[in-house]
Amino acid sequence: MLNKMLACGKVYISESRNRAALDSIERAAKLFPEAAIVNKFIDVAYNRVGYTVVSRLNPKPAQGSCPLKDTVFAIVKSALETIDFELHSGTHPRLGVVDHICFHPLANTSLDQAALIAKSLAADIGSKLEVPTFLYGAANEKGRLLDSIRRELGYFKPNSGTILWSGGSKSESLPLKPDAGPAQVSPTKGVILIGATHWVANYNVPVFSTDIAAVRRMAKQVSERGGGLPSVQAMGLAHSNGVTEVACNLLEPSEVGADRVQVEVERLAKEEGLRVGEGYFTDLTPDQITESYMKLSSH
Repeated sequence: MLNKMLACGKVYISESRNRAALDSIERAAKLFPEAAIVNKFIDVAYNRVGYTVVSRLNPKPAQGSCPLKDTVFAIVKSALETIDFELHSGTHPRLGVVDHICFHPLANTSLDQAALIAKSLAADIGSKLEVPTFLYGAANEKGRLLDSIRRELGYFKPNSGTILWSGGSKSESLPLKPDAGPAQVSPTKGVILIGATHWVANYNVPVFSTDIAAVRRMAKQVSERGGGLPSVQAMGLAHSNGVTEVACNLLEPSEVGADRVQVEVERLAKEEGLRVGEGYFTDLTPDQITESYMKLSSH
């Protein structure tokens, strides 16, 4: 196994409360025994679930076919069949039933190989499922970044009050031309962003306050975009009763890790007169993911 090529796909779905839909999605994933869901992170407050799917890759895959891509496609198809985006609401931003998919290379796999899977999946989703699909990172010819596409599509602005994203798109037209799929968006499905990047860690720090404006100020100051820590992206999001979070993407976690983020959030919270809890990751590390997959595939 150690000389095998591995890759993973993180699939973020805008649903956490509909048990029947999640059961259907997980049954669809099991149709491909070479792939496995090694981590599932459910966040009820955000109404969002993240699946980490791993598979071996064939060094010379058949044209267009690969267990990882086929499994993720089955997950997407099931999600679109069982979830209505117009009925969805949560305090985490999202653009569609399947909000975001990212492929990461693991053992002996290159970023280019992960990008090929992303592009092939986007073409299939666009043509077979008829959902507007946008590519980012290594899968995008111009190297467009996830946050820049999200910004143009209005991802970061709550559409129902100050903290809530609710329902589907109010307009069928899109401000950007999708890389695959139709130019019009269905309000029941939304759009999908698909990319390939090196490993990104998701680290969230709870702040014991409902002062969303203060936590958003902190998130901006933590992020590279706001002059804070390099390679860190951050949002301030309402989470659960009395708790707001600084939700972070660590784009270079080996360079700027969770420890630095934690210290910086604590410093900024002190300036705001707020208390902070210990942050948490929403996924395993790449080594843990590889190890989990090896154990599952040896059974």
